[in-house]
Amino acid sequence: MTEMTQTEEQKALNIDWENLGFTYIKTDYRFISYWKDGKWDDGEMTTDNKVHISEGSPVLHYGQSCFEGMKAYRTKDGSINLFRPDENAKRMINSCQRLLMPEYPVEKFVEAAKAVVKANEKWVPPYNTGSTLYLRPYLMGVGDNIGVSPATEYIFSIFAMPVGPYFKGGLTPTNFIVSDYDRAAPHGTGAAKVGGNYASSLLPGKEAHDRNFSDCIYLDPATHTKIEEVGSANFFGITKDNRFVTPKSPSILPSITKYSLLYLAQHHLGMEVEEGDVFIDKLDGFSEAGACGTAAVISPIGGIQYGDNFHVFNSETEVGPVTRKLYEELTGIQFGDLEAPEGWIVKVD
Repeated sequence: MTEMTQTEEQKALNIDWENLGFTYIKTDYRFISYWKDGKWDDGEMTTDNKVHISEGSPVLHYGQSCFEGMKAYRTKDGSINLFRPDENAKRMINSCQRLLMPEYPVEKFVEAAKAVVKANEKWVPPYNTGSTLYLRPYLMGVGDNIGVSPATEYIFSIFAMPVGPYFKGGLTPTNFIVSDYDRAAPHGTGAAKVGGNYASSLLPGKEAHDRNFSDCIYLDPATHTKIEEVGSANFFGITKDNRFVTPKSPSILPSITKYSLLYLAQHHLGMEVEEGDVFIDKLDGFSEAGACGTAAVISPIGGIQYGDNFHVFNSETEVGPVTRKLYEELTGIQFGDLEAPEGWIVKVD
């Protein structure tokens, strides 16, 4: 497949690849595996996009579930890249440990992800359309239960769909508002990618949207003085003395994109990097800011509303130079246009 060309199968899908939203699309195959009697089965590919579980499943009543988000990228030569899938597998293991669920092995996770991409290859958007194939692995507690206790059976699955940018406009600055709600408790599940964290974000997210903001910003739950997360993404800022700074807290989800940007800022751009406190009343020290994550990639922050104060960073309309360079470095690696650090790219054969 050459640049901007499509296979006959892709043409038959009749998809406007350059104008995809971030919405569910049923693709052909998904992987599913069952844990029972203390072990995982071999798993299989299925065309059924409906999950059949007991009404007593702990996922339904007690939120015993976790998930991941990752992407497959079509390169210029037509091959397909996965970006650091082993890190997604390791993060899911951490989430499983927090919720007393059986771990799905890293190697099997990566192989299952590759199999899902390969089985849905015609759904991987063409190179240079700005779209990708989004993969959603999840693991949940099922079976006949009613008491508050870990499930006796579990399901692990990965499905996929083509998506465009998570935030409308792609690499365009948007504005955010600080929420009065807490995303997570100081010693809660904030560092795990569990469903309950996102259910509790729906109301503050709606309130932000109703006020014409892209999403809300959450402060640390203990003191409400420091930025923790931006909606479902991590925060980063570029200081006026050219340092890359991102919050550090035990209740922040460890973003694979964030840690990739930390590496790129230090090793490719020669910047000083720091994980530390980002006080909401000291935003004047930053010349640029953004939200980052698998779905968001990088979403530049134009301004932040905090109470009656509205702070503008670089611009409400123009992307800052460092943010743009980081975006170009990251996406260049993901789409195969730039050389990747060792181990970051896994080819789908």
